[in-house]
Amino acid sequence: SAGVELSVNNHAADFTLSTEPGPAISLSCLVHNSSRAEELLWYRGDGQVGLKDGNKVNISNICVSPVNESDNGVTFTCKLARDKSVQVSVILDVQFPPHESGEETLHVEEDKDVTLTCNSKSNPQAQSTWYKDNHDLTLQQSRHEVYQTSEVFQLSIRKVQKSDNGTYTCVVQSSLGKGTRDFYLIVEDKKPVFPTEAVIAAVVVVTVTILFGIVARKDKILKVW
Repeated sequence: SAGVELSVNNHAADFTLSTEPGPAISLSCLVHNSSRAEELLWYRGDGQVGLKDGNKVNISNICVSPVNESDNGVTFTCKLARDKSVQVSVILDVQFPPHESGEETLHVEEDKDVTLTCNSKSNPQAQSTWYKDNHDLTLQQSRHEVYQTSEVFQLSIRKVQKSDNGTYTCVVQSSLGKGTRDFYLIVEDKKPVFPTEAVIAAVVVVTVTILFGIVARKDKILKVW
């Protein structure tokens, strides 16, 4: 295979192909500098793509249809069958805006912790901003914590107070667009906590009282039986 080269869509080296969800894309692999019939192979990631007869020798075409968001970052590689080191890869760069939407109502007890979560994928990666009652949320270092990955945006509030009641809005924005999600946070009064020790003591007292009562009246109970 010395001197034999491949090209994919006229690229002789690995490249990135930018596209968007929906329209199909075609990838064409062509053999160069060979005087013999060369068989070609296609791979999607580590898995081999099935090719029909007539679409394997010297030139081979595959179609991705429809392109969707899950294809982002996927690598397609064309290889020479008799020498797989001769290859060209294309990485799909599927660009799409964030799709975050909807609303959620959260009931949380006063002095408890709560986490508001937006799940939103996008390419390019989006940035998130949090608002409370349509105003920029002032983050308190001791009570608020913001966490962000490529797909998850979270706001955690420690020991919620009545003043935390309100509508929290997560705005996820990239160069292609934005998405929003509303959280209606309702802070409820603390529920009274019954001392466990007192409850156990009361149960023990009642049980012992009943047992003593049975023992004290055992003669009468036996006569009845």
